[in-house]
Amino acid sequence: MLFGSDNWAGAAPEIVDALTRASQGLAPSYGADAFTRSAERQFCEIFEREVTVFFVATGGAANGLALSVLTPSYGMIYCHEESHVQMDECAGPELFTGGAKLLPLRGAGAKIAPEMLQKAIAGYPARPPHGAPAKALSITQATECGTLYSVEELKALCDVAQAHGLSVHMDGARFANALVSLGCTPAEMTWKAGVDVLSFGGTKNGCFAAEAVVFFNPDMVGDFIYKRKRSGHLLSKLRFISAQFEAYFSEGRWLGYASRANAMAARLSEGLAKIDGVKIWYPTQANEVFVEFPAKLETALREAGAVFFPWVTPGDPSGGRMSRLIASFATTESDIDKFLSLANELAKSAR
Repeated sequence: MLFGSDNWAGAAPEIVDALTRASQGLAPSYGADAFTRSAERQFCEIFEREVTVFFVATGGAANGLALSVLTPSYGMIYCHEESHVQMDECAGPELFTGGAKLLPLRGAGAKIAPEMLQKAIAGYPARPPHGAPAKALSITQATECGTLYSVEELKALCDVAQAHGLSVHMDGARFANALVSLGCTPAEMTWKAGVDVLSFGGTKNGCFAAEAVVFFNPDMVGDFIYKRKRSGHLLSKLRFISAQFEAYFSEGRWLGYASRANAMAARLSEGLAKIDGVKIWYPTQANEVFVEFPAKLETALREAGAVFFPWVTPGDPSGGRMSRLIASFATTESDIDKFLSLANELAKSAR
């Protein structure tokens, strides 16, 4: 009954096997190895075009480094007020960009609406040298509330950004979960919609520590190779990241892992919604469930050993009463059913 985070799950067996294979013998360092070349080709195949890929070990590094090439240190980045870059990276984007300003925007379900972006842009007209010029938009797919931008919504948002000369970054920590839920292609959810740079996450979906920064426009890469090296994120044994992606993509495993996590979250959400007094705050579209329990039930669940955490954000509609439960590729039907059985039993006792 551990629903604290998909980061709690270990690596999938196929990923562990890939790491074992990568450890055999000698291989060139700093990405000049066969595993890295193979993974790079796979990214191009998946996104249906030539892309430039850089591997890093953490999502925070992927986001910060991606944004660092989209804005100068004096620029401004629009993002959602509940986004990871705003709430959970300890000013990492500001560090990587050299001090660029994050301008958080509001929006239901952690989504930025095109009209909200348009209003924000109009409210911060260019005022050189006093006002920080807007340079980028950062969006999250799936969002921090487990909601999704449809392909049409992504296109509309990117159209507004591009009309005002903004580059578009996507934080895809749960990219695979969003993709299988929408049933579209990676290309349709990124560059075909107008996304310029993607932080592609594997760690939350079965990998050990595997993240990538994907550039869909080679002209935007700039001095990224130096930024990655200077920040300490060019691993000498880079093959231990790229080998994970090689196995991750093979036989569509990444989509299978995400589908399993999403299905378990849906099972959990549907079961909880049937319990009197329990409220599901956001539609369960990926692998996260945002729920409000009656106070006595929540306490009883925790005392019985269930693990989940409060979810308090600037746009919290629950007034601080919401919790987040997350399923992973490793979550089983038994895990879900055990928790639901306990919740139903405790709810009856509370009445």
